Amino acid sequence: MTQLELGVGEPAVVETRLGRKRDHTRDPEILAAALEVLAETGFDGMTIDMVASRAKAGKATLYRRWPSKNELVIDAVACMKQGDLVPSRLPDTGTLRGDLVAMIKPRSIDEAEKKMQIMAGLMSMLSAAPELAEAANAALVKPRAEVNRFLIQRAVDRGEISPRCDVETLCLVTPSMAAFRTLIERKPVDRDFLISLIDGVLLPAVGLGAGDPARRGKVAPPAS
Repeated sequence: MTQLELGVGEPAVVETRLGRKRDHTRDPEILAAALEVLAETGFDGMTIDMVASRAKAGKATLYRRWPSKNELVIDAVACMKQGDLVPSRLPDTGTLRGDLVAMIKPRSIDEAEKKMQIMAGLMSMLSAAPELAEAANAALVKPRAEVNRFLIQRAVDRGEISPRCDVETLCLVTPSMAAFRTLIERKPVDRDFLISLIDGVLLPAVGLGAGDPARRGKVAPPAS
């Protein structure tokens, strides 16, 4: 299974076993083309040749980089989820709720529909190749969980929430429920849904219920 090679600070080229440099500068264009084809045709109708044509890239280039359609789809979905999940770009509003809400990006109706089609294609792939579930989890859930872990731990560090919070479990709540909503329920993950998760599930779980003094930056003393 290939790994996404688009991380911040990584070189645009890597060495092959023969010592030749392979150019990865067009990877973002190719992965974007893969998402477009996946949304239009579904997983079963999608081919690497179609993606190559859409990206105006040589078929041999794609086959060397992604030997199978499954690998191409996983990397494309991972690229889509990467977005603004770089720690240096994360919001710092001074409160956990403010940070979480600031992470919700506006989506147009067309974008939401395209994402639903992409997720449907991914679900079709997983039905045919369940062994790729871990790779899909790494592309869909783990990036957002890493962000939540960072934001929750920062809230702990500034004294907004208790250090007794189970950060490792809590960071998985919203991305797991969002993945379930898109993959299983086939419903969009919109702002209202995310706000309901933040206010109704995550904040109460860390002790920030309505009217809780911790909402004002003061952790309530532990119960005696």
